[in-house]
Order: sequence, then structure tokens, then C-alpha cells
Amino acid sequence: MKSISAYNFTDEELVFKIVETNSCQLLALLYGRFYKAIYNRCYGFSKNKEEAEDLTHDVFIRLFTKLKTFKGNSKFSTWLYSFTYNFCVNYVQRNEYKKKEKVTLVTSQIKEEDASEDTDDTKLFQLKSEKSERVLALIAAKERMILLMKYQDDLSIKEISEKLEIGESAVKMRVKRAKQKVICLYKEF
Repeated sequence: MKSISAYNFTDEELVFKIVETNSCQLLALLYGRFYKAIYNRCYGFSKNKEEAEDLTHDVFIRLFTKLKTFKGNSKFSTWLYSFTYNFCVNYVQRNEYKKKEKVTLVTSQIKEEDASEDTDDTKLFQLKSEKSERVLALIAAKERMILLMKYQDDLSIKEISEKLEIGESAVKMRVKRAKQKVICLYKEF
């Protein structure tokens, strides 16, 4: 097999060839194609360059052993996004458990906001950077990730739905709940 011809492979063809040949050279090509996107996702979880780089390398190591589970039912980039998301969520949850830093919200203290969703968006964007990072660190990893997908990555509800493989209404509800938690926590700071 000539390595030059591998550059012309689609992502899906490249994955199937890696599974077939177990080639580290082909994996390096896949790594080159997706490193930046995976790093950005990992950085969204860690907010630390070194930790994001470590997570990125860990994702690719784990990916090499799990590529055979890719069936081609979706684009590889979509599958990889979900794979990375799940890997990072598990990583954050393990770290949160180890540190035993859990935030408990008392339901009696949470008041329903009567304002429209646009008002929630406005309040969310008005959060100051340092304070908002601390607040985001207090919410669950899944909630943080869906907010980052919506506001940092600027993905539409439909795009988030496809990436997470859940319904659009579920995405809307999760975004709304996560925003409400952030706003509530922000007020408590």
C-alpha cells in the first residue's frame, strides 16, 4: 500500500483501512486530520492547555482500540465528536468524584424565571469571564458541554442534536436547564 494514496481516502475509508491493517502510519494521518478539533473539545472541558493536550492524546490512544466499533452509520467526524465528548465527560466525572467537589442545589431556593429565553441568553452573555468560568466549573460536565457546544462552538440545536444523537426538544430542554443553573449559581456568587 502506498502511503501517498491514503491522503485521498475519505475519513470513513481511512478508518476502515486502519481497522483492516492496524497501521500506525494511517492512524497518524487520521490524527493529523482531527487533532485540532479534538484538542478544542478537550480544552472546552479542562480549560488548561497541558491537560487538554493530555486528554487529546488519551482520546487518540483509546480511539485506536475502539475504531473497530465504528460501523459507518454516520459520518466519522460525528462519531468521533460523540466519542470525544463521552471520553471527556467520563474524565471530568472521575475527577469530580476523586476531588469530592459536589455542588448541591436546594430546590426550594431555585425560583422559576418568568423571563423569556432571550432574557436568559442576555443574562448568560453578561456574565463576567472569570466569574462565569468558576460558575461553569460548578455545573455537571454534561450541562457544561451542551452550553459550550451552543455558545462557544456556536452550534445550532439541530447540529447539537445530531452530534449527541438525541432529539432537538431534548437539546432545547437541556440547554434551558443548564442556563438556569448557571444564572442561579451566578447570583449566589
